[in-house]
Amino acid sequence: MKPKINILIVEPSDIIRCGLESILDSEDFSFLAPLRDVPADLPSRLGRIQPDILILNPNLLPMPQRMTLSQIMQARPQMSVVALVYQYVEPQLLQGFKTVLDIRMQASHIPQLLRESYLPPSSEETENYDLSERESEVLVEVAKGLSSKEIADKLNISIHTVNTHRKNITAKTGIKSVAGLAVYAMLHNLV
Repeated sequence: MKPKINILIVEPSDIIRCGLESILDSEDFSFLAPLRDVPADLPSRLGRIQPDILILNPNLLPMPQRMTLSQIMQARPQMSVVALVYQYVEPQLLQGFKTVLDIRMQASHIPQLLRESYLPPSSEETENYDLSERESEVLVEVAKGLSSKEIADKLNISIHTVNTHRKNITAKTGIKSVAGLAVYAMLHNLV
């Protein structure tokens, strides 16, 4: 039996928090006591409670947001920090997050998004560079020349999720160009 992924949700809305917990209610995930806001001592708390995934409403970050997000990530580098979005957030701020969870996305996609955003320490140690099923799907569409927006529409996921998959693909393959990714896809019989 594999260990559960511990999730800490920082969100003031009970409806959204409970909805996420309901969607993620499976043997894969367990939930730590949620927070309604970002406490000043959040970085030190993260070291004590050790969540694997932090789901955080970016609008709760105090100014300057980038510094706070950086402190959070330094407190627990192996933790995946996911932006919970349901209103406008500056795109520059979202770049600091591992991935974006938009509450308008289909419930069935959320567990997989979180599983893919979390890389357990044992996987990092063994340097497993295999692409996930969803990353392979995104790679195929990139190889076909589709833009991130077109891929998002075709796969019914958010553009932020597509961009996260593209970053992961680049990190795992070491290939930055679309032409190089197309060759990689052909060599691995994906297209």
